[in-house]
Amino acid sequence: MPNGARTGRSKRPTIEDVAARAGVSVGTASNVLNHPHKVAPATVAKVTSVIAELGFSRNSIASALASGDTRTLGLVVVNFRNSLFVDIARGAQRVARERGFALQLASSEGEVDQQEAHLDLFDSARVSGLMLAPMQNSRPAIDRLRRHGRPVVVLNYDSGSRDVCTVLVDNEQAGYLAARHLIELGRESIAFVAGRYEFQPVALRRQGVRRAVAETGEAVRLSELSAEALEAPDGAVVGQRLVALGSERPDAVLAVTDLMAIAIISELLAAGLSVPGDVAVLGCDHNSAAWGGAIPLTSVSMEGEGMGAAAVRLLLDEIEHGDEGHHHREVLLAPHLVVRESTAGRA
Repeated sequence: MPNGARTGRSKRPTIEDVAARAGVSVGTASNVLNHPHKVAPATVAKVTSVIAELGFSRNSIASALASGDTRTLGLVVVNFRNSLFVDIARGAQRVARERGFALQLASSEGEVDQQEAHLDLFDSARVSGLMLAPMQNSRPAIDRLRRHGRPVVVLNYDSGSRDVCTVLVDNEQAGYLAARHLIELGRESIAFVAGRYEFQPVALRRQGVRRAVAETGEAVRLSELSAEALEAPDGAVVGQRLVALGSERPDAVLAVTDLMAIAIISELLAAGLSVPGDVAVLGCDHNSAAWGGAIPLTSVSMEGEGMGAAAVRLLLDEIEHGDEGHHHREVLLAPHLVVRESTAGRA
C-alpha cells in the first residue's frame, strides 16, 4: 500500500483528543469519565459535549488496567457450604451493584494455601478492593495486599488491629444466647460439640457457652465433645458417641455448626430417641441447610447479609477517600436466636 494511503477506517478518537478539543488536561477528561464528582459541573458538561461530538468510546478494560480502577471487588470466604458465607456474598453483591461495582467470589475451602492463591489472583487482576473472611490470622497477606494499593476489609475475624476495617458478628454472644436458651428450657446437662478451636469464631462461641453455664452455679452441667472437623460427617460420629452413652447421655446438645447439629439429630432419631423430648439439639450458625428436614433446627442467626453490606460500604469509603481521608472502623453486629422444633417441640 502506498505511503499515506488510507485504509478506509478512520482513526478512533482518544482521551487525548477529547482533552485537547475541550481545552482541559487528560487527567480532567479522565475524571469526567471515572470520577465526575471531582470535576466542576461546567467542565463535565463541556467534556461530555466533546465526547459526543467526537464519538469517543473508551476501551473500558484498558482504561481500568491503566488507572487501576476496575470497579470490581473481590471476596474470599472459607466455603460456600455454610450459608453464612452465602449470605455475606448476597449482602455484599447487593450494595456493590447499587454503587456500580461488580463482585468476584472465591472459596478457600478452609485451606490457607488456597486462600493465598485466590488473594494473589485478585491482586494480579487489579481489583479495586478486597474483602476477606478468614478463619485464622491472615495479617501477612493483608499487609501485602495493602502495599500493592488494595484496600482490604476483614469479615468474621478480629485481628486486634485497628489499621484495617473489620466487620464482625458477636460470636461470643452467639454461644451465650444458644446456651441460655437451653438453660431456660430447664435442661440440666449440656454437651457442647465442636473442634478446630484455632478458628476464632469457634473459640469465641465456646467462651459464650461457658459464660452462660457458669451463671447457673452448678445447676447445669457442661461437657465438651471434640470433633476433627465441623462438617456433617463429624457430627454423625459425635451423634453415635452420644447414643452410646445410654443413661449418661446429656439432655441437650449444642453444636458449634448447624451441619454438625443436623447430623447429630439423624443419629439420635435412628437410635429411637426423641428430639427434643429426650435430647434438645441446637446449632450455632443458622445454615439454611438446617432450616427444613424432619425436625427444623433451632440456631443463632449470624447476620450474614448485614455483614456483607457493611463490608462493601467500608471498602468503598476507603477506595474513595484513600488512607488519609478514611477512618478505619470496626462494625459489630448482634446475633439473635431463631427457635425451631429441635428445642421447642412441634407447635
